[in-house]
Amino acid sequence: MALAFSSSAVIHGSLSSSSSYEPHQPKVSQMGITQPMDRSRIPLKAVNYTQRSLAMKPLVPLAATIVAPEVEEKAEADDYDKLAKELTNASPLKIMDKALEKFGSEIAIAFSGAEDVALLEYARLTGRPFRVFSLDTGRLNPETYQLFDAVEKHYGIRIEYTFPDAVEVQALVRNKGLYSFYEDGHQECCRIRKVRPLRRALKGLRAWITGQRKDQSPGTRSEIPIVQVDPSFEGLDGGVGSLVKWNPVANVDGNDIWNFLRAMNVPVNSLHSQGYVSIGCEPCTRAVLPGQHEREGRWWWEDSKAKECGLHKGNIKDESMNGNGNGTVHANGSAAVADIFDTNNIVSLSRPGIENLLKLENRREPWLVVLYAPWCRFCQAMEGSYVELAEKLASSGVKVAKFRGDGEQKAFAQKELQLGSFPTILFFPRHSSQPIKYPSEKRDVDSLLAFVNALR
Repeated sequence: MALAFSSSAVIHGSLSSSSSYEPHQPKVSQMGITQPMDRSRIPLKAVNYTQRSLAMKPLVPLAATIVAPEVEEKAEADDYDKLAKELTNASPLKIMDKALEKFGSEIAIAFSGAEDVALLEYARLTGRPFRVFSLDTGRLNPETYQLFDAVEKHYGIRIEYTFPDAVEVQALVRNKGLYSFYEDGHQECCRIRKVRPLRRALKGLRAWITGQRKDQSPGTRSEIPIVQVDPSFEGLDGGVGSLVKWNPVANVDGNDIWNFLRAMNVPVNSLHSQGYVSIGCEPCTRAVLPGQHEREGRWWWEDSKAKECGLHKGNIKDESMNGNGNGTVHANGSAAVADIFDTNNIVSLSRPGIENLLKLENRREPWLVVLYAPWCRFCQAMEGSYVELAEKLASSGVKVAKFRGDGEQKAFAQKELQLGSFPTILFFPRHSSQPIKYPSEKRDVDSLLAFVNALR
């Protein structure tokens, strides 16, 4: 993928390859102040922040400007929980600097709207090189494409665009039409046009940076941390803990974001001047009226508590969850949370159903079964992959199923189904009574499909 750099850093600055973080007090800590951070390894006279060339600059290979720091194989959640607390009162500029310093070329900024322009400006102010990627769903407003072009010219970068799978889009449109989301909800379309392309893009990174704010959607984003181990997606190494997610403006008010953008005189989407606040795909976005919350302009025909497309599903606050994140627990030990893996392509097995599956020595078709608990964040994280896998295997002769193994079923699952932790994935071959346990923590579609194809 192409690398995106701040043009001033590439042309004027020289960067150290130090991988240790030595915090320097920034000259600014508030929104809207424009002076860059004072770091000895980037002399102020070497970085001209006030002059921007509107002409595109040739991209310089990253190896010529910075040596990426060594990165641990897997991120530890506790370490990033601690770091999030340490950065609670830090400015977005300091948080951005920490993120770019820590991950070098293996982190990228997700770009789409106003908050993301602010992220690019903070990245520029650090003086470090940075990468930018965006999801082109094929349904964006013309004004959004114009913003992309203006941003590339303003910062002298190339945005790394990711696109949905053409075959999947074609199948959706041919089967259900161009506007099926008005009838049966936006999740299917968003899954094809946004979530799956994002999953592919993130597989090439160790960390990503988003413009999420707590006040964007109080019903779902009120507890966004500044930094976290991503609960929904996998990174370069695959498996749980392989991707870190940074939210530098999580604690920033939307009005302060706009004050900062105006002060810095950076490009913004022209739709904002027409009453649009939160901007997504053209059919699913409209202007909001005075007094309405910004998310009321998205998917306005649906439940007001579900204003998410799936990109940040792991940050959604579930009102039924208790302080441990395990949900309200009934007397039988099961959690009262919404079920997952809910699609027609996945068979929901009862206790008698999976017992019968265990007894069969000659099955008509092989079965793939996930043992799960809906409150388990690792199960939630693999939901998209498992649903997509079920779609791919729908006409292959392999049955895809789920069995809820918590509560009163847990002892049975541990004894008879090799359950160690959630999720556990089992493959039941056609001519064997013994299921084969999936041995890897990599739960992306390609890895799971390779496992099935090797045994079917």
